[in-house]
Amino acid sequence: MPTPTLDDLRRHAVARTLVRPTTLARAIERLGFVQADPIRAPARAQDLTLRHRVGGYVAGDLERRYAGLDVHEDFFVNYGFISGRYWTLMHPRRGFDAWDASTRRRARAVLAFVRERGSAHPRDVDAHFAHGSVTNYWGGSSNATTHLLDGMHYRGLLRVVRRANGIRVYAAHRHEPQPRHAAARRARIDALVDVVVRKYAPLPATTLSMLIRRLRYAVPQHRDELADAIARAHKRLARARVDGREWYWPADENPASDEHAPADRVRLLAPFDPIVWDRLRFELLWNWRYRFEAYTPEPQRKLGYYALPLMWRAQAIGWANLAVERGRLRPTFGYIDRAAPRDPLFRRALDAELDSVRTFLAL
Repeated sequence: MPTPTLDDLRRHAVARTLVRPTTLARAIERLGFVQADPIRAPARAQDLTLRHRVGGYVAGDLERRYAGLDVHEDFFVNYGFISGRYWTLMHPRRGFDAWDASTRRRARAVLAFVRERGSAHPRDVDAHFAHGSVTNYWGGSSNATTHLLDGMHYRGLLRVVRRANGIRVYAAHRHEPQPRHAAARRARIDALVDVVVRKYAPLPATTLSMLIRRLRYAVPQHRDELADAIARAHKRLARARVDGREWYWPADENPASDEHAPADRVRLLAPFDPIVWDRLRFELLWNWRYRFEAYTPEPQRKLGYYALPLMWRAQAIGWANLAVERGRLRPTFGYIDRAAPRDPLFRRALDAELDSVRTFLAL
């Protein structure tokens, strides 16, 4: 296999994830994991990610169809929706034994209550137990019931069965025990590493190591084994040194393949899209420092509250902020080279992408 160039890696990064749209179930299985974010500008990140990969996708389809899909809300390398095949590999995490005696008693009582009802909204749990409030991670006051349900969900004692006006509704769940011998643990960890690699490849070595370390959230019970998982990944993945950096990708892929010729397409990508998520990789591939500025004070923003990177063919050329005003889409654009391409194909492709966004938003 010839050593790929940076341009090869760039085209490969786009072509391997922006494939022909498929069904929602197949797209989730192909991605393995879809990051979630609550901000709507003009739609949530999970919807903006899926619209490029699911035929006829409309904002909110994932939430509406969640109960009928083999997908689960949980924490992987960050919080989102993970395919059932990989969800089972993450559990069981530590359960009741990770709490003090008082918390264990409350959790067992809540679990019995949820089992009796079949499913439960946090409001119903709180009304029954009136747990009060606790200090949350940010230093503020959180409802103690919500805090306990979150902990039970993370430990696999509960699963999210649906959302009611954005609030998670839970049902009791029991994960089957997994083989505990060393070879089985290594196989489970490596399978989760493969999810990361398939989603975000090609990966610079720094990002590969960082993502594997972040699996400590997915499998805290195996966190001490992740350093060995990094070493195994370095051995079994394809790799090349390109422009002074080590890059990794699945062994059965060829970034230098002629099959990666870019289509004449414009795409507006979510800040957490697989192409955009790793800011280091994005900057290395496109020589542009994209920043997510939703939590940046407005006077300090350079791109906008929820700027969507704008891809033309396999190039990042700018960004867009999309607003919906009185039922109409209002886009504003910025360009890295200060002006839009003059190619008439670009103008038509941009119009087609905006029409696609309108359909996606049901405008």
